[in-house]
Amino acid sequence: MKLRHLAFQLHRYLGLAAGLVIMVVGLTGSLLVFEEEISHFLLELQFGKIVPQQQQVSVISVIDRVKAAYPDPNLNFSFLGLPQEPDEAIHIELQSPNKPTLEVIVNPYTGKILGDRLREYAIMSVIYNLHYSLLAGDTGIAIAGIAALLLFILCITGIFLWPGWRKLIPGFKIKWNAHIKRTNFDIHKVAGIITAVFLALTAFTGFCWNFYTYAEPVIYAVTFSPKPVEPLSKLIPGKSPIALAEILQRADAALPGAAITYIGFPTSPEAVFMVGKKFPEEKEVWRSRVYLDQYTGEVLHVRNSRSLPVGEEVVDAFNPLHYGTFGGLPTRILYIFVGFAPTILFVTGFVMWRYRYRSKLSSSYQATNADFRA
Repeated sequence: MKLRHLAFQLHRYLGLAAGLVIMVVGLTGSLLVFEEEISHFLLELQFGKIVPQQQQVSVISVIDRVKAAYPDPNLNFSFLGLPQEPDEAIHIELQSPNKPTLEVIVNPYTGKILGDRLREYAIMSVIYNLHYSLLAGDTGIAIAGIAALLLFILCITGIFLWPGWRKLIPGFKIKWNAHIKRTNFDIHKVAGIITAVFLALTAFTGFCWNFYTYAEPVIYAVTFSPKPVEPLSKLIPGKSPIALAEILQRADAALPGAAITYIGFPTSPEAVFMVGKKFPEEKEVWRSRVYLDQYTGEVLHVRNSRSLPVGEEVVDAFNPLHYGTFGGLPTRILYIFVGFAPTILFVTGFVMWRYRYRSKLSSSYQATNADFRA
């Protein structure tokens, strides 16, 4: 009983303390489950639809065209994302010191530049930053990470406190015709137990991401896996980066049988080219990649999703567990409701706390009056 009382107190006050932050993170997370589809829809509204054709233009020609259209020497290529569906565009990101990232949208079949936008101010980017950092930079990242840890504890204590452990069927029932106090409690217990495991997964992975500097070495230590070393280019004074065509050729040779999905350009003298690759059986576009020295084109590291160490498999599993993509469309739809659950749980939890608080006030008031009359 003491343990249950402690769990109850912990569950109540952690929920009240972190509820509002968890609500914001949960609601934005529901939108991010279908981030790619929503972004694609918004892009079509802004720049028009892309009509699929038989042949796409080469990456080199697209880069040459963007360079000609944006001759500002302060603008540097930082990322190029290739379309994964026939009606998707090529996305190119240009960075400039102390300025927002400029995203250029290109038709992959004609090479025509459809337009550009400031990436940080795109709707889905704002929603992502609100979800990840509460739009408050490093401080927001820490607050959201702590809130994720508290949510994980709330899930564990909520599962422990669930009344269905004593009587299973009543634990899943909601008495809609009962007093509002009882109905409110039933909604809280049912919504909580249905979503607890999934909320715990999103909370744990979110906490690890927001405090990745500390979580990463623990993950590799627990899995007895070597921690990947960050590849760096060997600085050669006066030498320009190697031609992109050769970089792509060497990347294909290093990881044959996988299609190129994106290119990360070096943005500092020590940075490397990062070429994303995707095998036919893969759903994600980010698991396999090749790192190359920007000056010599030397292959510094190959990340092959077909032969990853356990630690890297665990890290890769965070993404599908956090966004619900591990079971395809059904789990993604489920995760929309999981994202709404913190709002339901906070509102119903607050109502329960108010009823209990008022009951204590009433009892205290009656006791005071009794003492006064005595």
